[in-house]
Amino acid sequence: MSETYPEVQGGGSLILAWQVRGRRVLVVGGGEVAAGRILNVLNADAKVTLVSPRDGLNDEVAYRIEKKQVDYIDRKFEPSDLDGADMVLTAVDDPEASTQIYKLCKEKRIPANIADVPPECDFYFGSVHRDGPLQIMVSTNGNGPKLANIVRRQIAAGLPKNIGAAIQKVGQLRRKLRRVAPGPEEGPKRMQWMSKVCETWTLEDLCEMDEKDMERLLGFYKPNSVPLLTQLRLGEHAPIVGFGGAFGWW
Repeated sequence: MSETYPEVQGGGSLILAWQVRGRRVLVVGGGEVAAGRILNVLNADAKVTLVSPRDGLNDEVAYRIEKKQVDYIDRKFEPSDLDGADMVLTAVDDPEASTQIYKLCKEKRIPANIADVPPECDFYFGSVHRDGPLQIMVSTNGNGPKLANIVRRQIAAGLPKNIGAAIQKVGQLRRKLRRVAPGPEEGPKRMQWMSKVCETWTLEDLCEMDEKDMERLLGFYKPNSVPLLTQLRLGEHAPIVGFGGAFGWW
């Protein structure tokens, strides 16, 4: 029986999509590495506080400060900077200072990433490909960041150019479906039906799908069927069905 289950492969990390929207992220350091960290968390809609002396600021970091994309404190790190922080990222050329910050974070139970010191990281940054809502991260668990970048580029080169737009349309359809069938008991059926749509329609079909197509397609949720886009537009199946914002169809 054991051969029917996946073999456990230890030594990995749990890769998650961490939602930090609106959370306070403290970045210590203002060099090139800090610039990348800042962009990563700004892309995730976090609120960023940067602590670093103005001397030696990376040009991109200086730009973020000038555009008021971050809250800037012009000095070296002080322990009080951790007050109110939900996450800490350090990128300074001072191993001893970095270790002290990490120890303080552990005491306060604040997740931290100490750049270039894997043993002092609660999480790692991977190499990320972004296309609209699509994000693909490649992690080497701190072993080879440059290699992760190479692998990420190879993966991205093999993806369809319109996959980001297709995912956006699928997201719109899912939100509409949740309004049509909001009950928790509908959850498994919603997932099954959306899977059918993604398997039946091509990426080009999903990109081309408009609001009218979505409304007509939703008419096939109850009978649990999925017509092709061409059939849907030719009217070979059910007519457009409206949803009045409450339970049921009209």
